[in-house]
Amino acid sequence: MALAFDEYGRPFIILREQEKKSRLQGLDAQKANIAAGKSVARILRTSLGPKGMDKMLQSPDGDVTITNDGATILELMDVDNQIAKLMVELSRSQDYDIGDGTTGVVVLAGSLLEQAEKLLERGIHPIRIAEGYEMASRIAVDHLESISTKYEFSATDIEPLVQTCMTTLSSKIVSRWKRSLAEIAVKAVLAVADLERKDVNLDLIKVEGKVGGKLEDTELVQGIIVDKDMSHPQMPKRIEDAHIAILTCPFEPPKPKTKHKVDIDTVEKFQTLRGQEQKYFDDMVQKCKDVGATLVICQWGFDDEANHLLMQRELPAVRWVGGVELELIAIATGGRIVPRFQELTTEKLGKAGLVREKSFGTTKDRMLYIEKCANSKAVTIFIRGGNKMMIEETKRSIHDALCVARNLIINNSIVYGGGSAEISCSIAVDAAADRHPGVEQYAIRAFADALDAIPLALAENSGLPPIDTLTVVKSQHVKENNSRCGIDCNDVGTNDMKEQNVFETLIGKQQQILLATQVVKMILKIDDVITPSEY
Repeated sequence: MALAFDEYGRPFIILREQEKKSRLQGLDAQKANIAAGKSVARILRTSLGPKGMDKMLQSPDGDVTITNDGATILELMDVDNQIAKLMVELSRSQDYDIGDGTTGVVVLAGSLLEQAEKLLERGIHPIRIAEGYEMASRIAVDHLESISTKYEFSATDIEPLVQTCMTTLSSKIVSRWKRSLAEIAVKAVLAVADLERKDVNLDLIKVEGKVGGKLEDTELVQGIIVDKDMSHPQMPKRIEDAHIAILTCPFEPPKPKTKHKVDIDTVEKFQTLRGQEQKYFDDMVQKCKDVGATLVICQWGFDDEANHLLMQRELPAVRWVGGVELELIAIATGGRIVPRFQELTTEKLGKAGLVREKSFGTTKDRMLYIEKCANSKAVTIFIRGGNKMMIEETKRSIHDALCVARNLIINNSIVYGGGSAEISCSIAVDAAADRHPGVEQYAIRAFADALDAIPLALAENSGLPPIDTLTVVKSQHVKENNSRCGIDCNDVGTNDMKEQNVFETLIGKQQQILLATQVVKMILKIDDVITPSEY
């Protein structure tokens, strides 16, 4: 792109390969961008809420994913349009920071764009709309702060955390067992949480799944599960009070680093070489025995000879254990990862009360349980399910629940769900619009209307008449001054979300409003789109 001037000194732009490029300017560009953002939001709108629908996505390889998680749906969608990609980024950042509310944030952004389109048609400048939205989002975030309540819980009283996780799980496939899964998620988070520092390291929670069994068989293991078995079938399947050597060096003779070959021309020389190798193995196994190890976990493989030797010397071993799992085992057992045999000492061994091998189903799939660890900071959630898709979706659902429990430990403020927070913010923002004399008041009112999109979508997805339901709840808010009234999606018979036990974290809700507003402001400020031609 280059800038040139005509004979009157007026600048004009020269585009390379002008005829191959399409260019949208001004209002047309904004409308095209808004249409792209709205179409993405429309896809996710139907999967909002406890009665939301699931989406089935097929990758180019033919892998099928069935999910209700907004971030996952957008991640797997093949999106070409740049503005639509911004919406994908939006849900990803919500997922990265909060972990929950990924669908709601995109629906809200789509609704804000829809309202902005109406204002643009009335001739209001996009910058004024963006500024109005910014003011309104600040009002909404402050209002959320004022209607939030502190949620007291302790390591002994976990019911409040469980209730909040149940709200998260009620919109997923697994909602039938939401109670037991929420309890598992909360216990897992509390096991690795530092309540004094209000800090949770979710990396210490491993989520494993195995096809077969019922979803109710999902369990929380106080320790680590490794999808491996003992390297030799005759090694003991159960080791109590295990001392574990965690190695990242292979059980095999060292390979020379230089390029050369060994000529063996007599049997004696071969025997010598073989004897040397065997002695090397012997020394390795002896070294492990000497420091008191009763189980060896190795990152690399070892050949049959080493395996046989380990078996003879009664030193059970596990091979080909991944790096991430090794790290977790080291954290859980209080052991050190040893890169060379020479560095093995008794202090570097990890300790576990029980290591057992468990087989599943008729295929005799085996997994290794390392339990009763010295430092029980690392835990595993072990999911069972009827098929692979079910397990994958359960993993995603449990991830959301874990994130919500973590957010509550970091900041224990909550707002009520079911669209009640959005309706309350909408009323507050609408009232605040009267205090702004400029053109921005139109944008602030539009923001209030956009907030209504979430409760409308909830009502629509639950099969209720959307407008009627929303007006009834809104009037209840104003009459009773009760910010807890939401959409009764499950037809319980009460609109009070406190009675229905439907909560959401305050930081999650605030983040939704702030992120959606930022993305919409960005989209509104684009007024010139130059796209290369399609070859």
